[in-house]
Amino acid sequence: CLKIMLCYCVIDVESLTCNKCSFGLFGLCMNSGADTCSTNTSVCYTGKATFPSVQTFPGFTIQGCREPLGCNMTTNGTLLSISYEIAIECCSADFCNPIHLSGATANKMTLAAAVGAAALASLWGNAL
Repeated sequence: CLKIMLCYCVIDVESLTCNKCSFGLFGLCMNSGADTCSTNTSVCYTGKATFPSVQTFPGFTIQGCREPLGCNMTTNGTLLSISYEIAIECCSADFCNPIHLSGATANKMTLAAAVGAAALASLWGNAL
């Protein structure tokens, strides 16, 4: 009887499920789906990197599961003389990080923004 109870307890544990967007650009998620969080990633998050000096570029987004450390924080910096801002927002309910799509596909990136964005995306990927 103890074996059955132990098995039931293990199965009954619910995992957090979050929206996942591996890479979002211009309001479009390039690869979306659901992400079931592991034991060491206990919150859903939405990360957004923007360039305040390039107002026509809405920035990058990334979503999924993560550890709570570093949640609900904003980091500012400069890359190739372009200032950027990275904001991480977290929540702890199933699908609490909705994927927001925008119709901003007509915006055009400048070359400087594209180079800076690519470099920031590379750095950001290493930071997460």
